[in-house]
Amino acid sequence: MDTIFLFIGMLIGIAATWLYFKPKLSRPNPQIAEDMSRLTDENKSLSIKSEVDNEKIKSLLVDLEYSKNQIESKEKSILELTKNLTAKSSDYQHLSEKLKGQKQDLEDIREKFSVEFKNLANEILDEKSKKFTEQNKTNLDQILKPLGEKIKEFEKKVDDVYDKEAQQRFSLKEEVKRLAELNQQVSKEAHNLTQALKGQSKTQGNWGELILENILERSGLVKDREYFVQKSFTDDNGKRLQPDVVITYPGDKNVVVDSKVSLTAYEKYTASEFKEEQDAALKEHLISIKKHIDELHSKNYQHIYELNSLDFVMMFMPVEPAFLLAIRHDPGLWGYAYDRGVLLISPTNLIAAIKMVAGIWQQEYQSRNVLEIADESGKLYDKFVGLVDDLVDVGRKLKTTQISYENSMKKLSEGKGNLVSRVEKIRKLGAKASKELPKAIIERANGE
Repeated sequence: MDTIFLFIGMLIGIAATWLYFKPKLSRPNPQIAEDMSRLTDENKSLSIKSEVDNEKIKSLLVDLEYSKNQIESKEKSILELTKNLTAKSSDYQHLSEKLKGQKQDLEDIREKFSVEFKNLANEILDEKSKKFTEQNKTNLDQILKPLGEKIKEFEKKVDDVYDKEAQQRFSLKEEVKRLAELNQQVSKEAHNLTQALKGQSKTQGNWGELILENILERSGLVKDREYFVQKSFTDDNGKRLQPDVVITYPGDKNVVVDSKVSLTAYEKYTASEFKEEQDAALKEHLISIKKHIDELHSKNYQHIYELNSLDFVMMFMPVEPAFLLAIRHDPGLWGYAYDRGVLLISPTNLIAAIKMVAGIWQQEYQSRNVLEIADESGKLYDKFVGLVDDLVDVGRKLKTTQISYENSMKKLSEGKGNLVSRVEKIRKLGAKASKELPKAIIERANGE
């Protein structure tokens, strides 16, 4: 009961308080309006952000679902692979155990047969010894006679083998002789190469030119057509230049190939046994190559008008190891030469380049043949048109002649009192004539 009175008292207090503050609350308050506006804007912003977050959450849920599916798929694959691996492992274990058992069986069989073979051999030996002892006298001739025959056959075979061996020794002697001659020739060529490397620059240059021309001859290019050796030119200053080889390209373009680089320092490098000497020779080798590059650059082959050269000169190094040694120890050497309009090229690279040039010339000749065929076809067509025109003219003239012929025949054999009927009447009247008109002409004249 007291609680009810207390609750009623609280309600009366709240109502009195509300009646007291109601006029104040109903009055407008700028601060409250501003706060309400700000809260409204923040509420809208939060609503928009909430929608964006909801969309992101939806997208993340989709991605999560996809990832979950992927994970489940991978787990299934892993589970399947695990099952397969387990099965394969089981099969492997089974096969290993089976193989182990088979090995043991084979070992047991080998041991068994070994023991049985020993026993059988001992039995046979005992039996043969006993039998030989018992029948020694009676069977000795029967044993020795086949043995004598076998010995004779063996002696004959030995003689045959000796004869064949003698023939083979003679043949081998000839082969050794030829091999010695070939070895001597190889040694001579190696000596010539060594002499060329040790010789003067002129000798080395001639040897390099020989190697260069040999490559050109084997490439398919024709001398004095696709390439020229020692062809002379004159520069703008009147100086005479004679490059080793000039290779021509379709379109009247040329490229100079030089093979006079000195390899004396390289010979010193290969002949040296001490590292200090090799280092000095290698340094001299690189200096010699750069010097020759500068010399080729100074000749300005590409500026000679009558040469019509490409923008570079090929510097041919006839010894492949000398080229590789220089490039390996000075990687910038090729770029140094290229900047000066010089291409360093070895026998291997030259063969590839020359083959390419030969292929270009082959295509050029094929193109020329196609153009020549087209030109000849055009001329043939023009001749054919002329012949057709002549035949048309002949036909026209033949037609005119035919008309003239028919008109003449009409005058001759048609109409009253035509010439054929008149001259035939003269013959019938008794004119002496040794010939007669064709019967068809007479019938035509008479209208039959």
